[in-house]
This record gives sequence, structure tokens and C-alpha cells, in this order.
Amino acid sequence: MGAKKLSVVATRRLPEVVETRMSELFDVTLGPDDGPMSREALAAAMRNCDVLVPCLSDHIDGALLAQAGDRLKLIANYGAGVDHIDVATARQRGILVSNTPGVLTDDTADMTLALILAVTRRIPEGLALMQAGTWKGWSPTAMMGGRISGRRLGILGMGRIGQAVARRAAAFGMQVHYHNRHRLRPETEAELEATYWESLDQMVSRVDVMSINCPHTPSTFHLMNARRLKLMKPTAVIVNTSRGEVIDENALTRMLRAGEIAGAGLDVFEHGAEVNPRLRELPNVVLLPHMGSATVEGRIEMGEKVLINIKTFDDGHRLPDLVIPSMQ
Repeated sequence: MGAKKLSVVATRRLPEVVETRMSELFDVTLGPDDGPMSREALAAAMRNCDVLVPCLSDHIDGALLAQAGDRLKLIANYGAGVDHIDVATARQRGILVSNTPGVLTDDTADMTLALILAVTRRIPEGLALMQAGTWKGWSPTAMMGGRISGRRLGILGMGRIGQAVARRAAAFGMQVHYHNRHRLRPETEAELEATYWESLDQMVSRVDVMSINCPHTPSTFHLMNARRLKLMKPTAVIVNTSRGEVIDENALTRMLRAGEIAGAGLDVFEHGAEVNPRLRELPNVVLLPHMGSATVEGRIEMGEKVLINIKTFDDGHRLPDLVIPSMQ
């Protein structure tokens, strides 16, 4: 008789190829649909499995972990960000946490450039005009946006994704500037042709496009607050494909409505799916439903990392993508 398989609960439906392989390796319970589990259902699942595979829509705080019991030993997060998981409390309770870093770098960077182009070239406005059937033909002064070549791009957060954005922006002829917790190595800076700003305030006031590419941590919450947003040029635009909490969404909305910032492209929001309704009214704002990682290839690669982490745990080895509290 073979060894008993690990009991694994996935809170949401995953790509079919990932679910199939997971079911072959483990005793798997899959989410019944593509909606998030209720808090009560999540607590019950955590009491009855060895491994939980949550997504960013599952908020696993200390109070929920206190209901997990002793069986749960691994939270194999389906995603790179872990700000929705109380990692410190999990570790105190003897529960390991893993994530899926690195596989979404190119997808998220592509979406960042797409948003920059969409906002500066007014693509959604043109699309709406065509879909409404109200376009009357070409005009020399209609739907004029701005070219991005020659513009200064300020990148907040120069990790893997920030650097991938920098490479793409350089190919479009943008001047790359960045602010990061730590300055890059000189050779990396030279390769990216990137200018480092120790002062975020000074960089914000000088760039034409701001790209948010840092994680959400206590130190980055509302890093782009009302005071800092007011430093931006009135002709500048801001895009965010990282975490909504980094920007004070209410302050941004007020400034966009007042014309104090030219536009915004947002793939993430401060309160998750609860998007400020006043943002939806603005023609100079492009809103997307957290699509930065939404490629078939990326989602499958995320699942493969989850599987590797669970299998490594099952084999008694150190997880390749182990998250420790200091990483948050």
C-alpha cells in the first residue's frame, strides 16, 4: 500500500492542466466555482487539510489562522504577493508559507506599458467612440494624445518587474528614472540606462509618467499620498500594476477630477473589487480588473510553482519559494 497522499484544498478554480496534475499527486478538494470562499468555509477547509492553496482574494489573518487547528502545515499561495496572509502568525503556529515569484514579471511589465500607451494615446476613448457608432471620420485635431518617446518615466520599485518595465520603456524611447529602497548595482543601472533618485519627492515632481511597481507593505501603504500626488506635474499620468494600497485612491480621484493630474491607468485598487465609482466616470482613467498576470502561460507557470512547493514539502525538503516574515 502506498503512502497516504497529502490533503490539499484549492480555494479557487485553477487552469485545468494545473488541477489535473494536482489531483494526480495529491488528495485534492477544488473550489466548487470561481468565486471566493466565505470566511467560514475557509476556516473549515483549513481545519481539514494538510495544505491550503489560497489566492489573493483569500484574506488569511491571525484570527482565521487561530481556527486552523493542528493539521494545516503549508499555505502554498497561488500568487507572488503575500500581503493577504499573516505570514508571521502562520510561522508561529508552525505553518509554512510559499509563493510563486518570478513567473509573472514579463506579463505584468507588458500590462504596465499597455496602460501607459492606453492613457497617453486615449485608446479607451477611441474605442468607446467606435463602439457607440458616433465616429464621423478623421479630423486633424480629434482624439489627440501624446507620444511617449522622450518622456521621463519614474519607476517606484525597481525589482524584477520594475526592471522589466524599464527595458520595455527604453525600447519606446522613454527616459528611465527610478526610486528604490536600495540602489541598483552600477552595472545594472548602466544596462538599464536608469537614473536613481534617492528622494522620491524629487523624482515624482520631475517625471511625466509614474509607474508603481513596489509591493504593499506597512512602509509602502499610501506611499503615493495626497501630498506626494500634488508634487506631480499636471500633465503627468500615473499607472499602477502592483498593489492598490500604495496609492491614496481618494486623493488620486480628487486630483484627476480637478485636472491636477492628466490621467491614470489602474489594474489594482485600494479596496479590491470595490472601485471608487467616481473613478469610473472619468474619461482620462483606464481601469482594468486586475489583469496584469492574466495570461494562460503565466497562470500555468504559477500553478507549476505551487505544485513544486507542495511536492518539495511532501518530500521533506526546504521549499524553493519559502516566504519568511521579513520578506513582507
